[in-house]
Amino acid sequence: MKRRHLPAVVAVAALALAACGSGGSATGEAPLDPSKLTIYSAQHANLVDAWVKGFTADTGIQVQVRQGKDSSMGNQLVAEGDKTQADVFLTENSPAMTVVQNAGLLSPVEQSTLDQVSQQYRPSSGEWVGIAARSTVLIYNPSKISEADLPASMLDLADPKWKGKWGAAPSGADFQAIVSGVLQAEGADRTETWLKGLKENAKVYQNNIATMKAVNAGEVPMGIMYHYYWYRDQALTKEGSANTKLHYFKGEDVGAFVSVSAGGVLKASTKQADAQKFLAWVTSAKGQEALVSSKSMEYAVGEGVASDPALPPLDSLQAPSIDPFTLDGPEVIKLMTAAGIL
Repeated sequence: MKRRHLPAVVAVAALALAACGSGGSATGEAPLDPSKLTIYSAQHANLVDAWVKGFTADTGIQVQVRQGKDSSMGNQLVAEGDKTQADVFLTENSPAMTVVQNAGLLSPVEQSTLDQVSQQYRPSSGEWVGIAARSTVLIYNPSKISEADLPASMLDLADPKWKGKWGAAPSGADFQAIVSGVLQAEGADRTETWLKGLKENAKVYQNNIATMKAVNAGEVPMGIMYHYYWYRDQALTKEGSANTKLHYFKGEDVGAFVSVSAGGVLKASTKQADAQKFLAWVTSAKGQEALVSSKSMEYAVGEGVASDPALPPLDSLQAPSIDPFTLDGPEVIKLMTAAGIL
């Protein structure tokens, strides 16, 4: 894969970060402790906390976490370059990791760690590893639309017949990862057409939870989101999902896209061995079982580890076969901007 020009935001971030090379932050974050293993994380805090506590309990290695969002944190790492204090980067969706990889900032992940994860949930490059997964789903309100009347494919939502009848959160990294799956599977022309249909037809919400709640309230009959928000709500009060069901497109439809959360070791890290140990622990049976126990409702990707029993098995989803290494986040931003969505 050819490296692409970095987004303009990277240049802006570089200027901001120039003032904090000693460990402080331009956003006012507390300085990092150089004696601790430092994780830049865009994953959910409760899940990362479970991993960190388990890892430290087993190894005695002290860890600190700097929390952020997929795209902004990936761009921050590119801006920091070899001056970063990060040892490990964790993402919700893999395109942010690919941005860092394409800048040449990752160390290869140890083969023994890669071997702990099913092959379809790690990149062919071997420079990072899958740590969790989430499935694209169609959430729908049966009082507004019957299952028999649902679209056959996620791509069908671009048809004018669905105008005003579905919702999504296109500004979020989750939805942009879904679009990256469409781009890889269907190509630029068909993705552009689908995005134009999204612009015309979809009601825009702030995030996946807002989309779910809108469908639950009957504002729209359907919405595109990730599965785990629904399962979390179902396991608690059902306040945002009681009136809804999930539909899995299956059949290798792009609407069955499974996004891989990524873990990588920064090449500039002075704690290479400890950073590799962390990824090895997270992807081990113990680390993946910690994911399940955390009730994050994300899928475990470690070999031989079953996800939460409430979830349909990952291998039953009939997801399209997509090498996560090929997902192109910057190109997705370009296409969505051109379509007037961002």
